[in-house]
Amino acid sequence: MKNILLLSFLFVFFQACGQKTDNVPQEKVNLSLNEQFGDYWYQGEAELTSYELKQVRYGEKREGEAVLIFVTEDFSKSKQVKLDNPKEAGDDAEKVLKLNFTKKFNTGIYPYSMMTSIFSPVYPEKDLHSRKITTSVQEWCGHVFMQLNNKGNGYKLLSRSYFESEGDEDINLEKIWLEDELWTLLRLDPTQIPIGEVKILLSTQYLRLKHKESKAYTAEISKIENDSLNELRIEIPLLERQVSIFYQNQHPYQIEKWEESYPESGEMMTTTATLKKRIMLDYWNKNGVKDSVYREELELGF
Repeated sequence: MKNILLLSFLFVFFQACGQKTDNVPQEKVNLSLNEQFGDYWYQGEAELTSYELKQVRYGEKREGEAVLIFVTEDFSKSKQVKLDNPKEAGDDAEKVLKLNFTKKFNTGIYPYSMMTSIFSPVYPEKDLHSRKITTSVQEWCGHVFMQLNNKGNGYKLLSRSYFESEGDEDINLEKIWLEDELWTLLRLDPTQIPIGEVKILLSTQYLRLKHKESKAYTAEISKIENDSLNELRIEIPLLERQVSIFYQNQHPYQIEKWEESYPESGEMMTTTATLKKRIMLDYWNKNGVKDSVYREELELGF
């Protein structure tokens, strides 16, 4: 009888311990891809879209340009990098939608160059959050770099900066939504974007430009549906910040423009990006001098 009671106790004890270690909630993944998804995203080309950028910096609006490069590629689950030989990777291979988000603008004599890369799973099994996000900012005073890796139960954040107050940072973050990943999730399945009050890690570009702490902020996320363009709105009351992304309401949910407003030099100012040109192109094969014609087609000057 004692042995039976002991075994029952141990069973309940270890069962409870197991439950405690798995205390991070996993979203129910029900990614619904459009039936034409493969026709658009698996044709061996990337979607390149250029935008006229008016970037707020140091209390003034700066003329510049932004480019969104969306492309699918094979990704290593374990190494969290693009695979060189996907066929040899076996179960380690995962299809992702990658966004390379670039901005270029000048502040007086010196230029800014910013880039964020977002890798989001196309066929998630349990976790639809982005696998990896990196951001770099270069200007004549120095450069900074951030990398966020999805580790299942949370994120590992690496940050490097030339500012003494920021310096080198290696921290672990709780599993929350990431503002950056909403840009790719919008292209995959906008219905999966959370609505209402959400804990979120802000845009890594914004964190670096405004020198904000890498932590969870409370956001209010909403979607406004219109005849042609829908609006994804992200509001951060604590920072008086609002981001609006305007996108086509039908697959492939192309992004036409966006706006970002927040206090700058004592007043509310708004960064805007409006569509210039969009093409589909295998740009990685277009690296000859003659291929500069595609830059002209996209109306790129920087």
